[in-house]
Amino acid sequence: MSRWRPPSPGSTAIITREGFERLKAELDHLWHTLRPEVVKAITAAAAEGDRSENAEYIYRKKQLAEIDRRARYLTRRIPSLKVAEGAPGDRGLVFFGARIELENIDTGEVLRYRIVGPDETDAKQGWISIDSPIARAALKKRVDDEFATELPGGPARFAVVAVDYG
Repeated sequence: MSRWRPPSPGSTAIITREGFERLKAELDHLWHTLRPEVVKAITAAAAEGDRSENAEYIYRKKQLAEIDRRARYLTRRIPSLKVAEGAPGDRGLVFFGARIELENIDTGEVLRYRIVGPDETDAKQGWISIDSPIARAALKKRVDDEFATELPGGPARFAVVAVDYG
C-alpha cells in the first residue's frame, strides 16, 4: 500500500481537469472497491481467533485507517479545488497548466516540466506544483526570458526555451 501525502498547508487550491477527475476516481475507488475488500479481509482475519497476535488482522486495520484518512482528506479537498481549464489568452507566457522547457544557464541541462496543482505533482512525469520555486519563478515569463530561483541545492538560473499548452 502506498502512502498518500497531502499538499502542504496553505497550498494553492487549483487543479487541471484531468487531475480533478483522477482525484474523484481515486475517492470512488477507495470507497467502492478498496475499502470493502479490506473490510472483508479484516472480518476474515478476525474470525481466525486471537486478534492481538494476528498479523493479518493488525495489518488490515492499519490499511483501513490509511484508506479512511485518504478518503476523508479527498472528501474535504475536492470541493475546495478550482479547476483551471483552457489556455490563457497569451499562450506565449508561462501560467498554470503550461508545459515548459527550461535550460539551466549554469550547467546547460535542459529540463521539461508541466505546471500543475499541488494535488497532482508527479516527479517521474515532470509535473511540478505551481507552488514550487521553479514554477513560481517561471510564471509570466516568455521564451528567451531568464530568471533565477533558490532551490534546495542552492541558487539556480534558467532560461525559458519553450512554452506549450497542448
